[in-house]
Amino acid sequence: MSHIDTLSVHAGYTPDATGAVMPPIYTSSTFAQKAPGEHSGYEYARSGNPTRGAFEKALAELEGGVAGFAFASGLAAMSTVLELLDAGSEIVALDDLYGGAWRLFEKVRSRTAGLKTRYVAPDDIAALRDAITPATKLVWLEIPTNPLLKIADLATVVEAAHAVGALVVVDATFSTPYLLKPLDYGVDIVLHSVTKYLNGHSDVIGGAVIVRTPELAERLAYLQNAVGGVMDPFSSFLALRGLRTLPLRMQRHSSNGLAVAEWLSAQAGVEKIAYPGLPSHPQHELAKRQFPRGFGGIVTIWLKADDAGVRRFLAALKVFTLAESLGGVESLVNLPWAMTHGSIPEDNRLRRGITPNLLRLSVGVEHIDDLLADLAAGLAAL
Repeated sequence: MSHIDTLSVHAGYTPDATGAVMPPIYTSSTFAQKAPGEHSGYEYARSGNPTRGAFEKALAELEGGVAGFAFASGLAAMSTVLELLDAGSEIVALDDLYGGAWRLFEKVRSRTAGLKTRYVAPDDIAALRDAITPATKLVWLEIPTNPLLKIADLATVVEAAHAVGALVVVDATFSTPYLLKPLDYGVDIVLHSVTKYLNGHSDVIGGAVIVRTPELAERLAYLQNAVGGVMDPFSSFLALRGLRTLPLRMQRHSSNGLAVAEWLSAQAGVEKIAYPGLPSHPQHELAKRQFPRGFGGIVTIWLKADDAGVRRFLAALKVFTLAESLGGVESLVNLPWAMTHGSIPEDNRLRRGITPNLLRLSVGVEHIDDLLADLAAGLAAL
């Protein structure tokens, strides 16, 4: 199966002896053994579960990795990846990233493990190269970044990181394997918040890690079991079901996202817009090379409005729902200043360009005319 459209439907599972075309939900916490240590491949559900295993196998097949691992949340996946590092290790991370990742680095692992994180702009190649030194053990990227939608040149970063023996981790939640396969660029670990596009229906919390080498697969398998933040069987079933329609959804997310971005870029109430699919994006040419199938459904805008105007805009929306998260079939709008990135200190947010008038749109699969009419109503309320 060479096409991802076909692979997404069939990956991870073939009908069992019953002929079931979808894997059953195995809820058992433990499994019978014929003799001590002699089992069918499953002994305790934290260590392995057939339903979770089908989802993990599907993830690996879609990303082109040697193994996949499913976790109870995106942050559980991130936390387990960080367990690859020894205490006191140095990380180079992008200076525009998910607020929860920043909180994990700066408020948790800096204290409990002494991890030192240096931040650098993803669109400054020279600075990225300079930041990666022999002391660097891990380079942490998002592509695109959250919420400014900047693009890192993966080939360049991988070359610089591997030259000093550092691992490269890419959070590809926004892009998904339909739009980008980081492992093809030599990235070592791909990470996803399964909650978002992979599941696609805003009814599961989950995370995933896919690795490029058998050595990393062995280490992550050990850590997944030892740390224990695994995805439950029902969530695994739902996430695999969502994965089956990923190409269809991403095509619609991308076409709607581009249409919304083009329309908003011409509106007087919009101060600025970030979307990699627009020629105005500073890294548009790089984005076209790395995202040949489309640019996704996330659009970031800065309104020409004060706090009261932003609130009027949000209150006028009927199709876009004000909520955290993204990547579901429904359209969502988020105010990162007060929501997803509120844990980052104010001066840090402002320095990055995350201001009180910045909105992150997760453009869903609704009819484009309804989406544009809804945004027009919001702009009319400014």
